[in-house]
Amino acid sequence: MIGTIKDVTLDTIVGEVMNMKNDGQRLVTYSTYEAGEGKIGILYHFDKNLETSHLRLVADMDKPIPSVSGVYFAALLVENEIRDQWDVKFDGLVLDFNRTLYLDPEVTQVPLASNVKIAPKK
Repeated sequence: MIGTIKDVTLDTIVGEVMNMKNDGQRLVTYSTYEAGEGKIGILYHFDKNLETSHLRLVADMDKPIPSVSGVYFAALLVENEIRDQWDVKFDGLVLDFNRTLYLDPEVTQVPLASNVKIAPKK
């Protein structure tokens, strides 16, 4: 990954994303990874004039992560996908598909979180 990486926290992520937008940065996507027992890492990827920059957040999977969909509306798709795949909740998500964006109703195990069971959707 070429570009700069800045570490952020749950308290600073929305403000830092707003700074990126005000700087003319385009939100590209997020990448997620397991960052230790019960933790998720999220890399927020941005582009401006073909130069990339990234924000890195490491958070507890059982605590809501502030949504940046209020800053970049399209972030709702990536955040809903992360919710589907990791069972992570986003606080303030502008449109929450309640874990049904990509997963079929009969799915009973979170795909990327080891041994996490979920109730069938109705």
